[in-house]
Amino acid sequence: MAYRVPWQVERADAPHYRIRNAGDHTLRGVTVSVFGTSRFRVAAPAVVHPGAAVHATVDGPDPARDTILVVRWFAPDGAEYLWQVSF
Repeated sequence: MAYRVPWQVERADAPHYRIRNAGDHTLRGVTVSVFGTSRFRVAAPAVVHPGAAVHATVDGPDPARDTILVVRWFAPDGAEYLWQVSF
């Protein structure tokens, strides 16, 4: 059964990003990691309710070329998911 990724990335204020829970369910165990050469600041609550957002700031010379974010969470059924965000 397919599972629709519940996240929506708001990029209008780059390098400050909002990763919004656009789904209908509360997401638990939320973590955000960065891979690449950019530095990263995030305020990631462990629980993200529908409509709420994780705020992240990415600082680097060229994040579009060498940096990704990985969002991890648990769906309401307890399944673990990972989602990659490119810049």
